[in-house]
Amino acid sequence: MANPPKKTAPKADAVTEAAPLEVAAEQPALELAAEPAKVTQLFDVASAPVREIQENVRKATEKSVEDTRAAYARVKTVAEDATSSLEASYAAATKGIVALNTKALEAVRTNTEAAFDFAKALFGAKTVAEAINLQTEHARKTFETVTAQSKELAALAQKVATDSVEPLKTSVSKAFSAH
Repeated sequence: MANPPKKTAPKADAVTEAAPLEVAAEQPALELAAEPAKVTQLFDVASAPVREIQENVRKATEKSVEDTRAAYARVKTVAEDATSSLEASYAAATKGIVALNTKALEAVRTNTEAAFDFAKALFGAKTVAEAINLQTEHARKTFETVTAQSKELAALAQKVATDSVEPLKTSVSKAFSAH
């Protein structure tokens, strides 16, 4: 069984049939090349959306940069204010601690002098009754003195705490009222 020969189109016919298609495809490009205004118009129409997108991206980028600069300026201002407040708070605390230490040292000096005066008077007592009276009087005076000193130190400590916190409180109030 022999295979029958296959039918194929003549090669010359295939070339002639394809040739009109190639010429038809090239013709619009040739027409456009002959008219530069049409080419420019075609590119202008095609590039209009691209230009619009580029303009929108540029505007969004500029706005983002402006917003970032404004946010940075606000953060910088808040940080500078916070730093100033902390410095003022530390200065007030330092000054207050020095005042507390000075007041405490004065109390120690006063109490030490009173103790030496009591010891001197006690050595000078002639009778036990006189010694007991001196002891009672010294205890009463010491209690009154220590009570007064404690009140003074407590009031001073409260003032130091208030003065130390005031700059921070003002800064926080200012920060929250501004935003």
